Amino acid sequence: MSDAPKVLIVEDNYLLLDMLTTQCERAGLAVVAASSGEAALTLLRTHGRDLDWLLTDIHLPGMIDGWMVADVFRELRPDRPVIYASTNAHFERRPLRGSLAVRKPFQVREIVALARMMATERGLAPLSSPHYASA
Repeated sequence: MSDAPKVLIVEDNYLLLDMLTTQCERAGLAVVAASSGEAALTLLRTHGRDLDWLLTDIHLPGMIDGWMVADVFRELRPDRPVIYASTNAHFERRPLRGSLAVRKPFQVREIVALARMMATERGLAPLSSPHYASA
């Protein structure tokens, strides 16, 4: 089994989910991906205790939003960080220790850098240097 830090990425935009997954994997992360809050809760039931952090869109289709996903994640892993993402200029404020908020659009490499920082701060396995296509 890999010692790579494992992140659950929850994003309903399939293109963004694919890009985030690819770039995080290139940076040395193990990724579990979900395109809805409901799918994320299913994954949390099976993989929740193995996850090192969560990256979730706040606004997801269906009954389960990113706040709810993060609440369930925090019940399982209260000491682990959460990155919230949204297109809104102002996030609904729910102070959670160990969480960050990023505004869309963002550069995928920004998220990978945050993941690397979180891994280092948590004493998790170091992440390899990302390999980006020239852009």
